[in-house]
Amino acid sequence: MKNKYSDILKKLKLKITPKRIEILSILDRENYFKSPEEIWQLMKKRFKKIGLPTVYRNLEDLAEGGVIFRIIHPDRQLYYYFCNNKDHHHHFVCISCKRVSDVDYCPEKEVINYVSKRIKGKIISHIFQINGICNVCMNIESSLGGTK
Repeated sequence: MKNKYSDILKKLKLKITPKRIEILSILDRENYFKSPEEIWQLMKKRFKKIGLPTVYRNLEDLAEGGVIFRIIHPDRQLYYYFCNNKDHHHHFVCISCKRVSDVDYCPEKEVINYVSKRIKGKIISHIFQINGICNVCMNIESSLGGTK
């Protein structure tokens, strides 16, 4: 796995460091998003002298390179997620269990058309993220007799 992460960092022209490799490894282990604080807590087990600002700085470097994605949560906290899908896509984020799923649909063409005709503007980039409750969490809630 270490080679996989080293190759990613090389492509981004980022220095290959044990801390960056560990961040990628932590985020790549599961299909859930994590907060910088959660990542920091996990990293402190391996790196005794690591500060939260170092984690934030590395997360932002990796996010700018497009290797990890920023998850914008309704709680206004920023989270991060490692995604292996390099094709253009978006994400469905379960705000209950933190699972992230790929959405292979993009409304970009419709939005470009709308912005061009209605607003007379031009789109430079876009972010499309769907927040919701996944099927597993909905089934758990309904079996408990509650709804969110």
